Amino acid sequence: MFLFWLAHAASYRVVATAFGIPKSTVHRVVHKVSRAVLGLLKKMVRLPQGEELEEIGAGFARLAGSPAFCMAVGAIDGCHIRIKPPALNAACYFNRKLFYSVQLQAVCDHKGKFLDICVGFPGSVHDARILKNSAIYSRQLYPPEGRCILGDGGYPCLTSPITIMTPYREPVTSPVEARYNKHHSSARCVVERAFGMLKTRWRSIFFKALEVSPDFIPVVVTCCAILHNMCFATNDIMDADVDDDDEDDVNEDNVEAREVVCGDVMRNRLAAAVSAPDIHVPALMEHAYV
Repeated sequence: MFLFWLAHAASYRVVATAFGIPKSTVHRVVHKVSRAVLGLLKKMVRLPQGEELEEIGAGFARLAGSPAFCMAVGAIDGCHIRIKPPALNAACYFNRKLFYSVQLQAVCDHKGKFLDICVGFPGSVHDARILKNSAIYSRQLYPPEGRCILGDGGYPCLTSPITIMTPYREPVTSPVEARYNKHHSSARCVVERAFGMLKTRWRSIFFKALEVSPDFIPVVVTCCAILHNMCFATNDIMDADVDDDDEDDVNEDNVEAREVVCGDVMRNRLAAAVSAPDIHVPALMEHAYV
């Protein structure tokens, strides 16, 4: 019943009719199963360690087509989930794409499995601001030292408090920057495919306005992300629709921040490694932190 409700995003009344039970029972079942699925969050959506990092790094190097990207252990992006305008503070949920939404920030691995999620910020909030208010940033949870995650132009290029490598702004000024941007995009777009798979599997949730209370929306979206990873665990993989709804943002420079360290030096060294594969990447990255 819960999966039927997720797949169709139908009202409780419609589900009650389909299963021949009272609407109140549907409501109770949906909320009870949602809590049970949420109990699997730490098990199903978790940050990798040890040998897993080596495997993910090798995967991103293959995606990028450059061994320099073996230091990447995740890709980050945001996704808008359509909602009905809430009764309170509706303007905060009206996004730049001109519809009401809450946002899902996710970090995924080279296959498209979610490693970390943050759900619930209103649609008008900038990607960089969501990042800096998320646990992965504020608690410096990921990536480990000497590794990086890849983000689009909506994120700041940083080495501290966490390391995020973003593309050079267009127009680029050299072939080295252009080559880096090309390989970076090839690796980073896996997170867009992950969102595409999520939207394809739960089409009714993500392609029309979600009709539940604002407080319950993060629960529903989190359940979808957990089930997405469960499908990965059982090799139930599906092709993703092309997801062009979330184009790159413009970086927001005036975001409140803790002590941050710009990642331009590290990005320049990574770009050099892309153009000169003979450079020893781990040593190069160590120097980039100095």
